[in-house]
Amino acid sequence: MTDRVLAERVERFLGTLNQAQELGLTVADASSGKLTLNLPYSDKIIGNPETGVIHGGAITTLMDTASGSVMICALDDFELCPTLDLRVDYMRPAEPGKPVFARAEVRKMTRNIAFTRCEAYQEDGEVIATCVGTFMRIGKEATPKSYRDMITGAGQ
Repeated sequence: MTDRVLAERVERFLGTLNQAQELGLTVADASSGKLTLNLPYSDKIIGNPETGVIHGGAITTLMDTASGSVMICALDDFELCPTLDLRVDYMRPAEPGKPVFARAEVRKMTRNIAFTRCEAYQEDGEVIATCVGTFMRIGKEATPKSYRDMITGAGQ
């Protein structure tokens, strides 16, 4: 069941990311340590105009964004967590005309590094791609308070 507070925080964060806005990414589900984002199908993400297949870069961006944004669902205090490493394995092309979802979860959290796992899939549930990522924790003190407050909704 979606945690509305977490989903709203992730939506506000996505609103600050130009690539997320351009792709039309939205929150499909958010809970403690888990997040699912939705990439709607559009002409902007077609990689092969003859077949309508989605460009792999759009799916990689979806998975990177989901993996980085899941920190909002895992940490008590919001902090930016830049990507250190992301390994993506593609299993099959996404079916044209259908949205793609990315389900990310935090696998391990240390003081300095967060480890994530993510799967991209479509409505049929068959996996399109998987990824594992590592993200640097910079600490809430390194994230401007006004930005933290905007994401968390403090003072609203």
